Amino acid sequence: MHPTVIIRAFRQALDDILTICKEEIGREVDMSNKDEMKKIVKSSIGTKFIKKWSDLACEMALSAVETVALESGDRKEIDIKRYAKVEKIPGGSLEESEVLKGVMVNKDVTHAKMRRRIENPRIILLDCPLEYKKGESMTNLEISGEADFTKLLQLEEEYVEKMCLEIIALKPDLVITEKGLSDLAQHYLVKANISAIRRVKKSDNNRIARACGATICNRTDELKESDVGTECGLFEIRKHGDEYFMYLVECKEPKACTIVLRGASKDILKEIERNLQDAMQVARNIMVDPRLLPGGGATEMALAHALTERSKSVVGVGQWAYRAIAKALEVIPRTLLQNCGANTIRVLTALRAKHAVAGNMTWGVDGDTGRLVDMKELGVWDPLSVKVQTYKTAIETAVLLLRIDDIVSGSKKGSEEGGGGRGGGPTMG
Repeated sequence: MHPTVIIRAFRQALDDILTICKEEIGREVDMSNKDEMKKIVKSSIGTKFIKKWSDLACEMALSAVETVALESGDRKEIDIKRYAKVEKIPGGSLEESEVLKGVMVNKDVTHAKMRRRIENPRIILLDCPLEYKKGESMTNLEISGEADFTKLLQLEEEYVEKMCLEIIALKPDLVITEKGLSDLAQHYLVKANISAIRRVKKSDNNRIARACGATICNRTDELKESDVGTECGLFEIRKHGDEYFMYLVECKEPKACTIVLRGASKDILKEIERNLQDAMQVARNIMVDPRLLPGGGATEMALAHALTERSKSVVGVGQWAYRAIAKALEVIPRTLLQNCGANTIRVLTALRAKHAVAGNMTWGVDGDTGRLVDMKELGVWDPLSVKVQTYKTAIETAVLLLRIDDIVSGSKKGSEEGGGGRGGGPTMG
């Protein structure tokens, strides 16, 4: 059988698999039903360390994903990695963990006299230093008299003062910069009753911008009223242990959030974070495509049966490739049966017979007992987007390998035998 014939049949089978999954087996999820969403997320953390606090973990995962979700037209953009930051603070109990409606950063104000609690602050975000810009490495200065040096210092002071006055003109309560902040700049800001935070990471600054509606500016002379963030309800510095943390919370519509995890030790916190990431990925997948497929090998068995039936209408030798995929899909329920020590052949035959009857698409294998169960009753579901991606990857990989029609290995036989032959490198046709 020519590889191209097999590939054509494989591609047709993949199209049929996607259609069957979406239209026949798939089940819509009511995203407004919180209990149903919790059940789905809970299935991903049922066997992990965080299981004991699964209700709290599910709520946190759903809350974080809902916060960072951005809808633009038909597309939903949910960037958990960039905008849902997990901060781990050792100490306290796990029940104290929470999802903040805003951002928390491990920073303190730069001056002791600056305010540490401001309600409804006006926030300016900068990524330029509020200090005199030093010259490049090859700058040469010739100072002949005492007045010259004084003039240089005066120029520096005037430059910093000008930057500070440009900021003060907009009457902010809080200034956050990614770079440094000189003592002189601190002096002007304290006089104007403005709190300042310096050397904030770029990623944290982006989150703060999304949470409070500010725009990050590169130069102070380009600051406008529209760049000031006013959507934050509370700025506060809190102390946990020996560390100070800046909270920007109670934001009106934050599109970024911080998940604060509390726990006994760093190792436990790391484990909790890994578990929570799994829960958030499941919540994200459901929100991007709110459809589910039954687990426990039920989907694979339903697909195997449907493809076997459809192969009868395929003309020519392509139907054998079609049936090969149907047979390969049965590996999943078979492996589940082997793992729980059941009689593989007998139960698999019973499952095949079950799926031959219309309306039994959700029957699969109970991974604990090895018996046949309706997955609707057992409550085992997989996100459609994950399952479909698995099938696509498997079939595309098989197609890729079929396209390689020959491998020529250029072993250096000639030189080993003393014939002085040339050995070529491996080539693929």
